[in-house]
Amino acid sequence: PPAISTPPLPAALPPVFRSIFRNPYPNDERSRAYAVMNNVFLHLHPVRVRQHAVKFAYTFCLGGLSFFLFLVLTVTGVYLMFFYAPSATQAYSDILRIQSEVPFGLLTRNIHRWAAHLMVFFVFLHMMRVFYHGAYTNPPASSTGWSAWSCFLTLFLSFTGYLLPWDQIAYWAITIGSNMAGYAPLFNTPSKILLLAGLEVSGNTLLRFYVLHIMVFPLVAAVFLAVHFWRIPHRAARAGGGGGRH
Repeated sequence: PPAISTPPLPAALPPVFRSIFRNPYPNDERSRAYAVMNNVFLHLHPVRVRQHAVKFAYTFCLGGLSFFLFLVLTVTGVYLMFFYAPSATQAYSDILRIQSEVPFGLLTRNIHRWAAHLMVFFVFLHMMRVFYHGAYTNPPASSTGWSAWSCFLTLFLSFTGYLLPWDQIAYWAITIGSNMAGYAPLFNTPSKILLLAGLEVSGNTLLRFYVLHIMVFPLVAAVFLAVHFWRIPHRAARAGGGGGRH
């Protein structure tokens, strides 16, 4: 097909404006399509979406709620990071200081904790809704795999964050969880050493869980969410009547 061409912006406009808005205001179908395809943010979405894809569906906004809770956890987690050190001799005292001395520390920690619980709940419900509504059938398994991996990442985030208070409940909960990994066939001891940075829960385990909790798993989850959000409108635009069920 012939290339889409639009008239250039007036030369009298400032260079900064021209660097942000590279095309004039779209006034027909071709210029609107070109504006979407040439924009770094808008090009993630299809130019055209079928009517059935924008109809109301019984998704219960579970995916949106999960993403909102992920943003809440990111904001509150960054705030808590300023007052916490992943040290076996200092972590528990930092938690007490956050709850008693840091402005809005107790509120922020409680929001972070309850948002983590709710995110696990809503991500699990979101995966179950995709499965029971049959949204994975068109095309086959296009979204269920991403939902399952998102659920596992959410559980990993909660598991690594559970140790950070460094109290008795956290210590023995991670000990029990790591002992369960120790019963895996063939990879029992290597998996336990990889998980705990040793044979038992120690300060090295706390540091490893802290890095996984604040950096590795959030970045992986952000990549999965970006790909998941990118696939949904493209899948809905290409699918038939069943695509709108997701």
